[in-house]
Amino acid sequence: MSPIRANSILPARREDIELHTADGLTLVGELARPADRDPVATLICLHPLPTHGGMMDSHVFRKAAWRLPALAGLAVLRFNTRGTGSLRGTSEGSFDGGAGERFDVAAAIEHAEFAELPDIWLLGWSFGTELALRYGAEPSVHGLILLSPPLRTISEPELAAWAGNGKPVTALVPEFDDYLRPDEARERFAVVPQCEVVGVPGAKHLWVGDAETVLDEVVKRVVPAAYPLPRQWDGPMEYGDASAYANRTVAAFADLPTTPRPRH
Repeated sequence: MSPIRANSILPARREDIELHTADGLTLVGELARPADRDPVATLICLHPLPTHGGMMDSHVFRKAAWRLPALAGLAVLRFNTRGTGSLRGTSEGSFDGGAGERFDVAAAIEHAEFAELPDIWLLGWSFGTELALRYGAEPSVHGLILLSPPLRTISEPELAAWAGNGKPVTALVPEFDDYLRPDEARERFAVVPQCEVVGVPGAKHLWVGDAETVLDEVVKRVVPAAYPLPRQWDGPMEYGDASAYANRTVAAFADLPTTPRPRH
């Protein structure tokens, strides 16, 4: 048995994919599936703000793709939204502040549907949570898991719409988040009765040092039988090089406003 470290890569079937949007763009991504079985559920990862370092390889999503196919039987689909780049490549188009990205979310869901991936969940992080809340209420989407939701651009009616569809929503909110902390998150999400707000002690917006906690909480909702995730692995293991992202993993958000957005 070997300990699972931050850069551990466990076995999976990994393939580079392209997503094609309704407005004519090609987005780059990756789909990781269990090496020896069909997936039991699917995560579509919606990354943080690309203008501040967010991308498909943001550290929590990278670790999800490296570990969860083997440890939890999950398919993990990651992609760069329009204009976003990573080692995988740069998606066509340019950042559109969350407007044109509606087509990016739709293209990812359609790809998962076409690949007949089961039990689709959207896993949004920061900016990605706003895409999930705004565009994720599709029939094939089972539910949402939201990491560090800022709720800066989400209106009360947009939140309340999730109460009507009954899909499960979990918000993982860091104790020391820069934009929305657990008590306020519970107040804002009160309009979605089925939403579970989980305050994570000691955590911050970027989840540095807390990725394992996030992955455990995700698996607890999506594949309860795989919870808690093991911290050791008895099998082949490779190691990734994350040095290319040293200046992006801890991207600074200090120039963004931290005051709550007025409610509508």
